[in-house]
Amino acid sequence: MQQRRIGDRTVSAIGLGAMPLSTKDPRPSREEAVAVVHAALDAGVTLIDIADAYARDEAEFGHNEELVAEALASYGPGADDVLVATKGGHTRSGTDWGLDGSPDYLRRACEGSLRRLGVEAIGLYQYHRPDPATPWEESMGALRALADDGLVQMFGVSNADVAQIDAARAIIGDAFVSVQNQFSPGWRHSAGELAHCAAHGLAFLPWSPFGGVDAAGSLDADAPAFAEVAAELDVSVYRVTLAWHLAQADVVVPIPGASRPASIEDSAAAAELRLSPEQLARLGG
Repeated sequence: MQQRRIGDRTVSAIGLGAMPLSTKDPRPSREEAVAVVHAALDAGVTLIDIADAYARDEAEFGHNEELVAEALASYGPGADDVLVATKGGHTRSGTDWGLDGSPDYLRRACEGSLRRLGVEAIGLYQYHRPDPATPWEESMGALRALADDGLVQMFGVSNADVAQIDAARAIIGDAFVSVQNQFSPGWRHSAGELAHCAAHGLAFLPWSPFGGVDAAGSLDADAPAFAEVAAELDVSVYRVTLAWHLAQADVVVPIPGASRPASIEDSAAAAELRLSPEQLARLGG
């Protein structure tokens, strides 16, 4: 599979965004979810993106991390090559989502992720979303402290603007390597952040690359140009969409979700699909 860089790590050009494994209703069984992770690794995927808050409700907080840790432990040789990226800063109260970017909370969240993943240091730890109650600089300083204490190897931020990205670069330093913002055919508002990442050598991980769990099923209708190109190439519209993502810049690593092995296998194949300049122009660049 085509590869890309995240900091000092080489990873597959297509990652696995594991949120749907734990939140889709009705969701896959634990055995089915593990099979999806194994299918991703079989297809050459070496980046898995998760978060402590990816769970159905507060009672299952950390479920996503535990499930992926179980899947990697049962896979055998090759699992050590996987970069697991998790996130902290979102909280759950019942089924409601909240935010806490305070240094004390981020340290507790990181320590909880370490326990659930069963590792001494997290490969890529991402600040999930800005907390209006905590100055951005304080949250970034908390991340830097986690690196200084050896709990995290690399850092990223999610849902951040250009000014926040630059502040993170200044405070965290070389350990700051990635940005994860929403980006898809129907949601291109983070194009400026993507270009900024490309200019500074930061990996850009578009979340919901198909437009989100609810929108993915109607991608053919919502993105007719993508459907037309897919028909021309005799591939799925999802494969075309991921190839379009990869064509945006060599720092882009899309992280599609999957609830079936066939879905992640199709997504992984996008790394080898090349779109012509004419096709890319029809898709909007």
